[in-house]
Amino acid sequence: MEEQKKWLIETAETLHKSVWELAWKIGHNPEVGYKEHFAVSLLTGYLKRYGFQVERPLAGMETSFLARFKGNKPGPKIAFLAEYDALPDIGHGCGHHLIGAASVGAAVVLSLSTDLQGELVVIGSPAEETSGAKVSLVEAGLFDDIDIAMMFHPGSCNVPEISSLALDAIEVAFLGKAAHMVIANNDSINALDAMLIFFQMLEKLKRKLSDMERIDGIITQGGKSPNIVPDYTEARFYLRAEKREKLEVIRQKFLDCAYRAAAKVNAQMKWNFFECSYHEMRSNRVLADCCRNNLILLGIKEIEPPQTMLGSVDMGNVSQVVPAIHPYLRLGSGYEIPHTKDFAAAGLSEEGEKVLLLAVKLLALTAWDVISNKKLLADIQKEFKANS
Repeated sequence: MEEQKKWLIETAETLHKSVWELAWKIGHNPEVGYKEHFAVSLLTGYLKRYGFQVERPLAGMETSFLARFKGNKPGPKIAFLAEYDALPDIGHGCGHHLIGAASVGAAVVLSLSTDLQGELVVIGSPAEETSGAKVSLVEAGLFDDIDIAMMFHPGSCNVPEISSLALDAIEVAFLGKAAHMVIANNDSINALDAMLIFFQMLEKLKRKLSDMERIDGIITQGGKSPNIVPDYTEARFYLRAEKREKLEVIRQKFLDCAYRAAAKVNAQMKWNFFECSYHEMRSNRVLADCCRNNLILLGIKEIEPPQTMLGSVDMGNVSQVVPAIHPYLRLGSGYEIPHTKDFAAAGLSEEGEKVLLLAVKLLALTAWDVISNKKLLADIQKEFKANS
């Protein structure tokens, strides 16, 4: 093992207690999206203590931030993505307290190197569980001058290279004409009938989709009283596909069904996006291979091949504009299910502490490879341009 990497590992171990304290405090004080004031104050305070210059808010979001640390020589600009929002009633059932602490910890470890080249950037990204702030940060140009971006996520296994599904969040509403149900005549228009017809059409459409294509939805408003013809109904859907191009085709078929359902009862239909749209995660293979090699260096033997997760992440939008990775590291036994209280508990246990230390080391080592190896950075950028 080269001397510098040995030093980075030792430094991560020295700082570990303070980094775990960040995660532990955030984990025990969960805050939902756009209300993560305690988490942001804690993380930015820690970064300031080590000489990072902090800017906030970003893109009009109070709980977003950007922290910078410049090395003593020119070099690449590397971004670590921090997440810290929790789930209602569950807490940190997706491990975001670990994600935020790991990115901050890795950046601080690297900042202590006397040979640091380039610039370290920690980008605080709120509300991943809801609207996905990284989408807004990408649109605001926060990644325009970044060379690579990375973060880790706790999960069921160790996977350096993952892809995810593109996602559209669509709200559909049908507008009819109310009347008393008992004396309803031809003047009434039942918006619930339109909605039920729509769901029946979607069932037929879903049978034609592949395993990597999904339409999932719920009725959020179905009427006000059994004796009133509903004049307004509303439903929310998540549409997913492996690629944005495929998703756009599915979305058009989905909307065609909605228009036809409305026409069958003479109702009106309107729709809108109720959350940001996510692009598919496109892991940079060269960078992911580098991450894999560092996992091996750290003694991890159980490493899975590239995988496509059935969910969607706003890191996908980042990966479309800059070379990026989003590796998963196993938390606990690997059997805890995300978005549950069991997963939240595991993230605050000794197992959560272990995976946090591993993540800090992994991110720091992988970033160091890019900082210290110009050919590696060139290969990463070459692959990214070839796939853009």
